Amino acid sequence: MGLPRYAAARAAQTLASFFILVSIAFFLFRVMPGDPTAFLLESPRIHPLTRELLRRRLGLDRPLHEQFFVYMANVLTGELGYSLYYGRPVVEIIFGRRMLNTLALVGSSTAAAIAVGLAMALLSIRRYGSRVDSSLTAFSLVTYSIPTFWLGMMLIMLFSVNLRLFPVGGTITATRAHEGFLDLLADYLWHMTLPFVVLTLIQLGYNFLIVRNAMLSILQEDFVYVARAKGLSESAVVRRHVFRAAMPPFVTIVGLQLAGIFSGAVMTETVFSWEGLGRLMFEAVSTRDYPLLQGLFILILVAFLVANYVVDLLYAYLDPRVRLR
Repeated sequence: MGLPRYAAARAAQTLASFFILVSIAFFLFRVMPGDPTAFLLESPRIHPLTRELLRRRLGLDRPLHEQFFVYMANVLTGELGYSLYYGRPVVEIIFGRRMLNTLALVGSSTAAAIAVGLAMALLSIRRYGSRVDSSLTAFSLVTYSIPTFWLGMMLIMLFSVNLRLFPVGGTITATRAHEGFLDLLADYLWHMTLPFVVLTLIQLGYNFLIVRNAMLSILQEDFVYVARAKGLSESAVVRRHVFRAAMPPFVTIVGLQLAGIFSGAVMTETVFSWEGLGRLMFEAVSTRDYPLLQGLFILILVAFLVANYVVDLLYAYLDPRVRLR
């Protein structure tokens, strides 16, 4: 199968997956326990008729199949409804300040984790079996195993509460009058330091272990022995041959991690009170805000489906055996 036919077949599978998963999400959110209007009208003095009128206005009184067809039509036109809690369009809430904060935090930490993890893997392979290799592997195993929320709270206790070097949470200092853009940017980066460190360390270990193990398996291939027999140095063998052969799994990691930027970091953003999409998802679950949850789910779904599609095409380009199957 040629690359164009393979791309068309994968595009059709991606579209089918999108509609199936969106349909599952619709019914999944509807079977969640609790009434979304109960959070809006918590006072026992609210008349039951008022709650019923609110349900009608939100369309929750319609049969489930009618709600489903209206929902699918809105998704296809880009209309994600209004948030039950915020009372604003879901698109306006998601594609605003929250997304910018998540892109800044998760995007920068993901890029740093990819770059540093790749450099560590190359160094580990070049020093395979040495103390450097053992130390890097142990460090990666520890960072990969640490729970995100625990690491975040430990950093807050050490650097925010005890040493008072960084703020406890938030994106900027609300009580501070910023003198200009550079002052605002410095305050923003100051607040982002600790969550950036947490996300980078958590992702770093995984990137290192995947790339290192891929290159270790490739070192046993025949073409590596041939390259050494030609007189190439070990550094040249790793850089020119082993690393290039390990690119397909590395491309998969990069694609999925870049797609994960749009899902935010729920644990980290919640621990550090970072106003991003991850914290927004936590708030939507707490308030049973179905339209907002569905909008976030669609954003994450589209990001991962597009990333998977692009990764599949890159995989097929780098390794023709994929599309020949």
